[in-house]
Amino acid sequence: MLVDHHVVNGLVDAYGKCGFLEDAQRVFDECPSGDIVSFTSMITALSQSGQGEEAMKLFVEMLKMDLKPDSFVCSSLLNSCAILSAHEQGKQIHTHVIKMGFALDNFAGNALVNMYAKCGSIEDGTLAFSEIPERGIVSWSAVIGGLAQHGHGKAALDYFYRMLDEGVPPNHITLTSVLCACNYAGFVNEAERYFNSMEEMFGVRRTLEHYACMVDILGRAGRLGSAMELIESMPFEANAAIWGALLGSSRVHGDVKLGIKAAEMLLVLEPEKSGTLVILTNIYASAGMWSEVASMRRLMKDSMVKREPGVSWIEGKEKVHTFFVGDRNHERSNEIYAKLEELGDLMKKAGYVPMVEIDLHHVEKWEKEILLLQHSEKLAVAFGLISVPPGAPIRIMKNLRVCRDCHEAFKFICKITGRKIIVRDVNRFHHFEDGFCSCGDYW
Repeated sequence: MLVDHHVVNGLVDAYGKCGFLEDAQRVFDECPSGDIVSFTSMITALSQSGQGEEAMKLFVEMLKMDLKPDSFVCSSLLNSCAILSAHEQGKQIHTHVIKMGFALDNFAGNALVNMYAKCGSIEDGTLAFSEIPERGIVSWSAVIGGLAQHGHGKAALDYFYRMLDEGVPPNHITLTSVLCACNYAGFVNEAERYFNSMEEMFGVRRTLEHYACMVDILGRAGRLGSAMELIESMPFEANAAIWGALLGSSRVHGDVKLGIKAAEMLLVLEPEKSGTLVILTNIYASAGMWSEVASMRRLMKDSMVKREPGVSWIEGKEKVHTFFVGDRNHERSNEIYAKLEELGDLMKKAGYVPMVEIDLHHVEKWEKEILLLQHSEKLAVAFGLISVPPGAPIRIMKNLRVCRDCHEAFKFICKITGRKIIVRDVNRFHHFEDGFCSCGDYW
């Protein structure tokens, strides 16, 4: 049967862009054209659908066929690595970018900045940014957003001022990153200035994301009343991100009344999310409202809502190692638990006290301490300590917000072991070094 390569390539591209990944894969497999166009379309479709590992396999196959990828393929693969937090794979693609002469390509350069920032290596991200020949709004937004996510608020704002000096106007994404940078740096006045005048100064209308950032900024600063007033004055209906920001601030500052209000709204918007009930329970507990704590625990026990399991992972040389709480399925499980036990003893001698109050299981205190020690991120760090070469940072990724006990424990672990630990949770990066975290203990 004769196959029109143009038709095949067009179908793969069309199916991929429309999200019909299985159809794109079927056409690619059944009617192989074996040219750079079909491989590019299929790799891009896989990358954009979050199938980064499959895209990487196809990339290797393409290289074996002596097909030279273009900068667009490399950019797609780098973006996949960013989504997967696959730092080692990202560095391998970077090597190909250099070998193939794409180092000065804007698309590849922007993707490199994004990949390194999302994989926990913001230093490499800023270096990649410096090598982009023609930096546009995408380049600037990527480096500003990356610095903000890593807690380098002042540096992010410095890049923003440089961008303005070079005559590059910001867009709504850039200004979201600027507000995040102000948030992490505690620059409340600067945030209010940009938030209140962004349309006048830059012609950018405020979005829900901008309001969510501002609510979080005011809440972090303890200005919960102002945050609530802003929510009530919004031209939009407040979404889960906004109520979530207010709930988090209420927990930190012990405002039970506002915490209850935010939790009630969140339970309406996202009834399936158990995290709201957990935070509300902690707010009650911190205020000594034990009868309410008991009621919330009964509600969580009786509720059909399932708590999303925490999972942490660390990239090895050949594969990604994944851990759940109490996980004993890893091939080096005995070594991991031995290292955990060793760390537990050393941390307690150094002054670490397990936060048993955050564990909501109905068990004895000593059992809660064991459960806390076996959290997924602690297992991942223990594995990193026995597998990552000395001197190299240990990079951990987690699907949920890092728990308070693990956050405190990592400050002790990095001090005891002399290792830098980088944790990317659902919100941001935490850089633990010499007994401190880059987030300043508020995240």
